[in-house]
Amino acid sequence: MNDSIRTPLATSRRRRIVAVALTVVGGMVAVFAALQSLPAGRAGAAPGASLGDALWSTLRGEPTAADGRIVDGEEPSVFDDVPAVSKLDADLLAALRRAATDAEADGVDFSVTSGWRSPRYQERLLRDAVATYGSREEAARWVATPTTSAHVSGDAVDIGPYAALDWLVRYGADYGLCQIYGNEAWHYELRQEAAVEGCPPMYADPTEDPRMRR
Repeated sequence: MNDSIRTPLATSRRRRIVAVALTVVGGMVAVFAALQSLPAGRAGAAPGASLGDALWSTLRGEPTAADGRIVDGEEPSVFDDVPAVSKLDADLLAALRRAATDAEADGVDFSVTSGWRSPRYQERLLRDAVATYGSREEAARWVATPTTSAHVSGDAVDIGPYAALDWLVRYGADYGLCQIYGNEAWHYELRQEAAVEGCPPMYADPTEDPRMRR
């Protein structure tokens, strides 16, 4: 073949190879940057997981700490700077921190088992609940939709362990912290009037809550 024809073709192939390589490298850099933005130890993988595990979790699109996910066994306190805590409503978070400070004086520590959640994380939890309970109707007793969830708006927090729940039953209303659902002893929201009037009557479960019908 004439060199004057072969050379442009070879050059074109090299350019395509370089373009593909740059695209791959760019994608890897973007994923690495996303992982670096997550708090240490909370990249959406299990405790002690390797960077490779965290990378695989991110590539699969699973919820991460940036979505408000909290890994079992790594529950933060109400004072920690993680999205599940820091993205809670400011008034709710302030009330939680006041209560936690006073509870600590009684030898009781608060941990956050779930706080703020991204819409995609809430949707994932709802899908999991439907699979677990067998129907969307039964799942609704435990998990709200992304558009109705008080967790997504930052207005709800799930607290543990049992000692903290016992403390909140006795003193939570003084801080405006109220259990909202009878079937969820861990779910608390802010009702500022509770400090004077006491907490409102609980709904048996979220399906009785008018907010869930929006």
